[in-house]
Order: sequence, then structure tokens, then C-alpha cells
Amino acid sequence: MMRDRLRDSLRLIHHSARTVAGRRFWLAPLLPPIWIAIQYFRVWIQWRTTSYDIVDAQNTLIGFPLIVLAIGLGVRIIAGEIDRRTLEIAYTVPGGAHRIWLAKLTAATLILIVSEALLGLLTYLFCTEFPLSALYGALQGAIFFMVLAMGVAALFKSESAGAMVTIGLFLLAWVLQGQRVSPFFNVELLADLDAAERVARLVQNRIGYLLAIAGVLLLSFGRAEQRERMLGG
Repeated sequence: MMRDRLRDSLRLIHHSARTVAGRRFWLAPLLPPIWIAIQYFRVWIQWRTTSYDIVDAQNTLIGFPLIVLAIGLGVRIIAGEIDRRTLEIAYTVPGGAHRIWLAKLTAATLILIVSEALLGLLTYLFCTEFPLSALYGALQGAIFFMVLAMGVAALFKSESAGAMVTIGLFLLAWVLQGQRVSPFFNVELLADLDAAERVARLVQNRIGYLLAIAGVLLLSFGRAEQRERMLGG
């Protein structure tokens, strides 16, 4: 019984990965690492006059391409069903449509984790060393924007509208990397503060965005479960 449930869950996640990332979903994690190759090439031919360092690891090298992928996956979790005209079928799933959204969210998160592992490895080998906290910070930002893109796309009932609005918020947040209210908060930018203050701001940011992710997720699922409103014109 347990083995059958596990097999069914894996089959559902596999199908969900194909839905949010395409038939060749296994290629999706390989796209963000191209960013590292571009940055390494820029330094090699001296388009960039300085090498990358620890400050650049979390956001510039790992976070930026990962979040671009996350937004692309996020808008397809719920709004993709609308664009493909299969949303009504989703509401017939036993246990509620949220089972489909959760499976897609799980598949998209696994794709992000694999992609971040590749990004982290290439960054370490070719660009700069970095602490493990940088990996967590980049992944947290990516998951936040993935959930946000999912919610915004569900609100506007459109992948393209959700992507445009989320990208706008993404660019706004990018300029606030040194602020604890930013999803891009990078503690390495606060070298002028003492260790205790740096840790305090880091903890506040991480806990705050875990709560923000949970809140946006609940609001998104609540919106998506309103069948009449989602199926209405």
C-alpha cells in the first residue's frame, strides 16, 4: 500500500513537472547555469574589469538566473490550466484542485533545487567561494517569487500578465538588496556592521520571508479554489 502511494505520488510529480516545464522538463535546470558561463566569459575577455567575489554569489550569480526560472515556472502552476482551458477538469480531482497545485509546486521546487545545485557548483569552481547561507538566500528568494508569480497569475487569470507584474516587483526588490525587507537581502553587503547585528538582520529576514511565502501560498490557493470566479469570464 505504501509503495503504491509512493509510486502514484512520484508519477503525479513527474506529470506535474512536464506540465509546468514542458515535455523536456529535465532541460529546465540546465538553463540558469548558462548565466554563469556568460559571466565567466565576461571576466575572461575583460568586459568586466574585476573578478566576482563573495558579495556577488547570492544574488548576481546564483539568485538572478534562479529567480528568472522560478517566475517562468510559477506563472504556469495555476494560470497554465486557464490558458490551456483545462481548469474545469482540475476541479473534478478527488480531494480538491489544490492537490494539483501542490504537486506542480513540488515539481517546480525540485527543478529549482537541482538548478541551484548546478549554479552553486559552477559559481564555486569558476567565480568565487561563498557560504552555504548564500545558497539558502538565493533559494528562498526564488521560491518567494515563484509563489508570488503563481498568485499574481491566478489573480489576473493569465500567464503573461502574471509574469509582467511579477517581473516589475522583481526589479523593484532588486534595488533593495541591503535592506532586511528585501527578498534579495544579502548579509555580505553589511560588512560595516558587527557580527551580532548582521545575524539579527539575517534571522529577521529569513523568518519574515518564510511567513510571507506561507501567506502568499494560502492566498493563492484560496483564490484558485473559488471555482465560479476562476471559471468566469
